[in-house]
Amino acid sequence: MKVLFSGGGTLGPVTPLLAIWDVLQDAHPEAKAVWVGTKHGPEKSLVEKKDILFFTIPSSKLRRYFSPLNIIDVFKMIGAFFAALNLLLHERPDVCISAGGYTSVPVHWAAWWLGIPTWVHQQDVVVGLSNRIMARSATKITTALEASTTLFPKKKTIWLGNPIRKEILSGSKEAAMKQFNLNPTLPLIFVTGGGTGSLRVNQLVVEAVQHLKGFAQVIHLTGRDRPQELVQRAVKHFAYYQIFPFFTDEMKDVYAAADIIISRGGFGTITEIAALGKPAILIPKPGHQEQNVAYLAKADAAVIINETTADGNFLAKKIRELLESPVKKKELGARLQALLPQAAETKILVMFDSIIQK
Repeated sequence: MKVLFSGGGTLGPVTPLLAIWDVLQDAHPEAKAVWVGTKHGPEKSLVEKKDILFFTIPSSKLRRYFSPLNIIDVFKMIGAFFAALNLLLHERPDVCISAGGYTSVPVHWAAWWLGIPTWVHQQDVVVGLSNRIMARSATKITTALEASTTLFPKKKTIWLGNPIRKEILSGSKEAAMKQFNLNPTLPLIFVTGGGTGSLRVNQLVVEAVQHLKGFAQVIHLTGRDRPQELVQRAVKHFAYYQIFPFFTDEMKDVYAAADIIISRGGFGTITEIAALGKPAILIPKPGHQEQNVAYLAKADAAVIINETTADGNFLAKKIRELLESPVKKKELGARLQALLPQAAETKILVMFDSIIQK
């Protein structure tokens, strides 16, 4: 049995698929997996750590707005379709699974053309263009949120919850304390701007760090694709501030040690925070992430910060307020966990088996 996963560019459409593979691999040890991702995205290192064969195909961005580049992209998409067709004919997967991303569209078109069943997973509150296109020909569709099932055809859509990578739940606070030489008397703030990082989040954190001396220590994932000069200057002045461009195996331990997690508004990261029951401060990127965090804000399940109107002083104030209120911290983590239940392994297997047997 062979499973083809597709998606990348950011880690949003990647982490739930890796979680699905964890479950499938345990249930079907003989199964093999291949991955179609982006040429320069952050997903390659995570995927290859799972011993999954990684491929790229030419692809183009999907735009909802008018642009002269759309004309060029039509021809790029045609080329991507034939590249995907050739890859599928060579690899012969039994099923193709995606959680979004424009790289997945030609793959799922080619799969439909060849009669290979497809599974599309929807995470965000708002359906992205890629998933909207793929859903039309998908064999099955699953959603992270129960309310999202109404956005797709009823007969082939099931509420699953969001799959969580097993290793995320097996982190060790003690390992993180030792590896990063953390101060056991200070709470840890963990900041991640997503797989590619966020320049605006980096700016806010650097501005905030100076106001946290004596209150907290900070581990900051800055992103491999972002300029590092700003954060590197800050590190020289604040011993309690550490920066790293990207994590793989270290992620689970830092998650376990964190007292507060600061993140963008992508559902992949948010559901991992929820599974751990950690309090979150979310700084959504303009667009669909704002809809994601609005859903959480209604339930008072996270602290939301507007990247446009906030500054580092405001971010530091929110961090300190949470640190000074253990009850609120606990309540935020509990509400987030209750609002975003993770996908049960049994449901993942039932879904997979129903697709394979078709």
